[in-house]
Amino acid sequence: MKNIKINYILNVFVVALLSFVNFSCERNMSEDATLSTYSKNGDVFIDTFSAGLGYGAFGGSKYTAFTVDTDVKYQGTASMRFDVPSVGDPTGTYAGGVFIDGSGRNLTEFDALTFWVKGSQAATLNEVGLGTDFGLNKYNVRMQNVPIDTNWKKIIIPLPDASKLVQEKGMFWYSEGPENGLGYSFWIDNVKYEKLGTIAHAQPVILDGTNSSQQAYIGSTINLSGLTDTFNMPNGINQTISVAPSYYIFTSTNPSVASVNELGVVSIIGSGTTLIKATFAGIEVAGSLTVNSLGAFSHATAPTLNSANVISIFSNAYTNVPVEYFNGYWTGSTTQGQVDIHIAGDDVIKYSQLNYVGIQFSQPTINATPMTFIHLDIKVQNTTGIRNSIKIKLADFGADGVYGNGNDSSFEFSYTNATLATGAWVGIEIPLSSFTGLTSRAHLAQIIIGPSTSGITDILVDNIYFHN
Repeated sequence: MKNIKINYILNVFVVALLSFVNFSCERNMSEDATLSTYSKNGDVFIDTFSAGLGYGAFGGSKYTAFTVDTDVKYQGTASMRFDVPSVGDPTGTYAGGVFIDGSGRNLTEFDALTFWVKGSQAATLNEVGLGTDFGLNKYNVRMQNVPIDTNWKKIIIPLPDASKLVQEKGMFWYSEGPENGLGYSFWIDNVKYEKLGTIAHAQPVILDGTNSSQQAYIGSTINLSGLTDTFNMPNGINQTISVAPSYYIFTSTNPSVASVNELGVVSIIGSGTTLIKATFAGIEVAGSLTVNSLGAFSHATAPTLNSANVISIFSNAYTNVPVEYFNGYWTGSTTQGQVDIHIAGDDVIKYSQLNYVGIQFSQPTINATPMTFIHLDIKVQNTTGIRNSIKIKLADFGADGVYGNGNDSSFEFSYTNATLATGAWVGIEIPLSSFTGLTSRAHLAQIIIGPSTSGITDILVDNIYFHN
C-alpha cells in the first residue's frame, strides 16, 4: 500500500522552494490587453525548461527527488527524473512538487497537457496535473492513479475549460509515494500544452453527479466535493479528472439561506431550504445539494480544565494529539461523516447512519496512565427510537503500538442517560476504572463509538479528552 498522506497534500501547502520564483502582481486591464500580455508558450520541458520556470517541492516530500537526467530520455538530450523514497526514508515520505511560471501564461489556445513517462518498474502515479501555484490553486486539475511501466507512454490530461487559463502559473505538478513500501524512479519528458482537437464529450459533475441533501446551521460552511469532468479521449476511452471549483459557476435558489463562492464554499446565513446547483462553460451539470438550515447552532459547554491535566483528542479548547482519522470507514460500519461542522471557531464532529465508528490516534499512541476520566460531549440529533444509551470502547495497542500483534487490550462501556433522548448536549464523564478489560492505558490508540441499541443514528460529538 502507498503512503496515504500524499492523498491530502493539496489541502496543506507547507512549501519548501528549491528554486525561488517571483510572482507578478495582478493588473487591472481590459480582457484584450490581458490576453495579449502573457506568454502563449506551451512548452514546459523539452530537453530543458522553458524560460521563467521554477521548481518548488511540497512540504514533507523528498526535496531532492527531482533532477535533470541526460542519460535516460524519450527524445532529444534530457528528461526529468524523479526518485521516490522508500517508507522510512528520513529525507521525505514521498516525491512531489510543482513547476511554476511566476509571470503566468495564456493557455487559452490549448486543450491538453501532455507528456511522456516511464518507470524503473511498473507503478501507479498517485497524482499529476496542472494549476497548483502555491496560492489559491484556482484552476487546479488532477489526474489520479496513472499506470506506467518500463516503456515510454504518452499521458494526456484534458484542459476542462481553457478559457479560464488566461494567466496560469502552475504549469505542472506531481505527487507519488512508495510502491509496496519501496522507492523507485520514473522519468518524464516532452511536457507541453497542445491543441489536439480530438478530446470530446465533456461531462462535468458536482457531488459525483448525485442529488444530495445536508442539514446545516447558521454560520457553518460546506465545501462542495466530487467535482470531476469526464472526456472521451483520442483512444476512445473515457478519462475522468478532478477539477477545481473555480471552473464552475454555482447558484443558490434561496440566497437568504446560503450563498456559494467561486471556491465552492457554501456559507449558511439563514434558516430554511435552498438548492445549490452549478453550470460549467454555460451548461448545467449533473449533481446538486439541497441545504436544510436548522437555524442557530447550540454549542457544547466549553471545557475549563487546566490543560496540564488533559490529553485532548478533539477540542478547540486544547492542543490535540495527532489523530489519523475520526472515521476509519471500517468494514461493517455504516457511519458517515467526521469533522464536518465549523462554526465561529468551533469544530464539531457529525456522525449519521451510526452503527459504530472508529477514531484512531496510533502515530504515536498516547499514555493515559495518569488520567482518571474520559470526557465526551454528545448531542443526539434523530428524534425517534430508544435514544438514551451509547457505547464507548477504548483500545490499547500494547508496547509495540501496532494493532493485532497479540498484546492489545480493549473494553466497551455502555453509558445510559435519559437526557440523551432530549436532543440536548450531554457531557459524558466515564471513570477509566470502568473499562475493566482494558489491561493497560499506556498505549491507547482508538476510541470507538456506537449506540447501545439501534435507536441512536445521528449524533454530534465535541470535546473528546482524557483528564485527571
